[in-house]
Amino acid sequence: MAGAAAKHVNNPVMAATKNRPGCCNPVKKTGPVSMDHVLSALRETKEERDLRIRSLFSFFDSDNVGYLDHVKIEKGLFAMQIPVDYKFARELLAECDGNKDGRVDYSEFRKYMDDKELELYRIFQAIDVEHNGCILPEELWDALVKAGIEIDDDELARFVEHVDKDNNGIITFEEWRNFLLLYPHEATLENIYRYWERVCLVDIGEQAVIPEGISKHVHAAKYLIAGGVAGATSRTVTAPLDLLKVILQVQTARVSLGSAVREIWKDGGILRFFRGNGLNVMKVAPESAIKFYSYEMLKNVIARTKGEEQGDIGASGRLVAGGMAGAVAQTAIYPMDLVKTRLQTHVSEGGKVPSLGKLSKEIWIKEGPRAFYKGLVPSLLGIIPYAGIDLAAYETLKDLSRIYILHDSEPGPLVQLGCGTISGALGATCVYPLQVIRTRMQAQPTNTNAAYNGMSDVIRRTLNDEGRRGFYKGLFPNLLKVVPAASITYLVYESMKKSLDLS
Repeated sequence: MAGAAAKHVNNPVMAATKNRPGCCNPVKKTGPVSMDHVLSALRETKEERDLRIRSLFSFFDSDNVGYLDHVKIEKGLFAMQIPVDYKFARELLAECDGNKDGRVDYSEFRKYMDDKELELYRIFQAIDVEHNGCILPEELWDALVKAGIEIDDDELARFVEHVDKDNNGIITFEEWRNFLLLYPHEATLENIYRYWERVCLVDIGEQAVIPEGISKHVHAAKYLIAGGVAGATSRTVTAPLDLLKVILQVQTARVSLGSAVREIWKDGGILRFFRGNGLNVMKVAPESAIKFYSYEMLKNVIARTKGEEQGDIGASGRLVAGGMAGAVAQTAIYPMDLVKTRLQTHVSEGGKVPSLGKLSKEIWIKEGPRAFYKGLVPSLLGIIPYAGIDLAAYETLKDLSRIYILHDSEPGPLVQLGCGTISGALGATCVYPLQVIRTRMQAQPTNTNAAYNGMSDVIRRTLNDEGRRGFYKGLFPNLLKVVPAASITYLVYESMKKSLDLS
């Protein structure tokens, strides 16, 4: 750690801070942190502080009615150029609103200010290891690394530059306080870094399993491994339901759930329910990696297109980047998905199942390379609507749980898991007809008389022969696997985090 810190002394931001006497205001008071420490660090009298807080309240309360609500806070944050598209104003309101009446009067606002400034002073002191009254860039870098955040020289310089308003290369407590005073969550180093990413850079949004800020996390590879193992375990446990869904999707005649289960059992016993699962598991690592790194690249492209290289791409930008990254990953691994579907729907002759190599070779020779991408169009068409519905439902459910279940506290991991499970199921149901069309196109060899002639042909024949219900075949087992899949993924992921020392 010492060697790493020494390397950063060469940074031009830090070079200017070496041996600079009298640039900070160290607090000499001893004992537990109190408001006296804060006043001393700010070189401010009690009266001056009272006036400052009253002025800030009046800034938000522009029409002078004596209280703040969500609209006023949002308007004030916007005027201060603080991003408001993260429900930031609502979170700040909830944090300040002591009696939970939806309004913040001056006494509630003042209490928030007192608590927040004390909290910020404590973490400021923890980072200021030399106790000279200011944070040096190398101290900030050390603190971030200890918190598991990897940050390079350029980012460190941008971080310091953003907070350091007088451009002297160090961060005083006043500058630290001004940067974080309206941040409504606990001021941990990881939270502060994420907040800086939101304000100054771009946010990676909410990704299943992969935590926020992983691109800068010193253990990024371990998180991806934990997510991969969790995904593979979840897919294996729910493989029978996935196979049942696929079998029902390709049936053009009316088939009950029970008869489909019996036919699968007759075709190969218990192992038949896991056919194609090996390929399904093999897809996890490349699909996750391609999607993750495509998402990171597309975020930067969108930010540059908007002319905001260090700005926030917003919710719509994250949705587009996530959808496009999903499309790139889906296209890249699609041949594996098609072979998996063919393997799952293959009718065994004498109990023999073709190998992956033989099946792939057969498709290549008899149908040509284009056959590996049959059904890709409906698959891609479902990505953006699914992501949009999933995101909107997830945020709505989180808000409802915060108001009616948690009584304005922040949702924990299990509540977020529940919200994600329900929103994912809703999104999947809305785009399910496209999934049925895709599976039918994948399962049907092109060199047969009954082969579908494109997406429109699948829609026409399904409507004529089966009606609208035909587009929802297999929906029940698909929904049935949602809860166990999400729960297993969560439990295995948490277990892997402990095994890899990520807790």
